Amino acid sequence: MTEPVLLILLSLADKPRHGYALMKDIETLSAGRVRMTTGTLYGALRRLLEDSWIERFDQEDTSREKQAYRLTSVGRKQMATELDRMKQLTRAAAARLRAREA
Repeated sequence: MTEPVLLILLSLADKPRHGYALMKDIETLSAGRVRMTTGTLYGALRRLLEDSWIERFDQEDTSREKQAYRLTSVGRKQMATELDRMKQLTRAAAARLRAREA
């Protein structure tokens, strides 16, 4: 899973968001390290929609700028699997660093 995809899923984990809100939340989540461009964001959103990891969330204003998205159960499961994989990798990396220092 790419970092932009994981950040989008994480951003949608607590509530639906529209594109601009996703971009701002991702910047916050990454402590300013990631500033996602609209091209990257909407390309990833399109793929996530196709894979049913997210879905459109209807709001009164249905313009593209205000189109909201929310995480599906499939997307939540994929996100949890990726976070578990990252935890395992972090533990393995820490063990390797400790062994090297010994």
